[in-house]
Amino acid sequence: MVSIAIDGPSGAGKSTLSRRLAETLGFLYVDTGALYRALGLYALRRGVSPSDPRGVQELLPGVGVSLAHGPGGQRVFVNGEDVTDAIRAHDVSGAASDISALPAVRAYLLDTQRAFARAQSVVMDGRDIGTVVLPDADLKIFLTATPEDRARRRHRELLDKGACIDYETVLRDLKVRDRNDEMRAAAPLRPAPDAVVLDTTGNAFEMSYKLLLGVVKGKLASCSTEYSTE
Repeated sequence: MVSIAIDGPSGAGKSTLSRRLAETLGFLYVDTGALYRALGLYALRRGVSPSDPRGVQELLPGVGVSLAHGPGGQRVFVNGEDVTDAIRAHDVSGAASDISALPAVRAYLLDTQRAFARAQSVVMDGRDIGTVVLPDADLKIFLTATPEDRARRRHRELLDKGACIDYETVLRDLKVRDRNDEMRAAAPLRPAPDAVVLDTTGNAFEMSYKLLLGVVKGKLASCSTEYSTE
């Protein structure tokens, strides 16, 4: 099995780039951020603050979060309900950031995430994949960009989905999430010591993907097993 860990802050392009990379390599794509979004959505729906450790911990025994993969890509389920689209709402982003800071939540999801990498070759993205979830990953990449650049991308994405929100709000919320992710006690956001850092500021998607694929090709070329990257 080959495991590729891709970490980075919100809006760095992890999901789209990782999904494309997994398709190219024929690996399983695992978006771990979707798991935290799913739990954040569940807490909001149940009227529990995602930052309330006791309230969230009491919810965990009654919630089942799972991923399913098929021709349409990754689908996310909470207690059997497909919430793939619902977890992308703007308010769920903040909930995901708050709930991901809780040690009980991270412990709850750790085995679920690792199980994917034990079963087959994966491209897994998140905030702590290279540092905590898959510390022995074959390749660790940290994707980043300036807050302003990431906010512009996220703002365009939200507008394309029909959301009514201004850029300044997106930028402010993104900076808050960055601070929360970097300062949390449990698995803070940071590059693994052996991670390759890729800054995609100002890049169009294809340029960022070219940089990412170049790094991956170099790594796979050094492995004894051959993988097609064409």
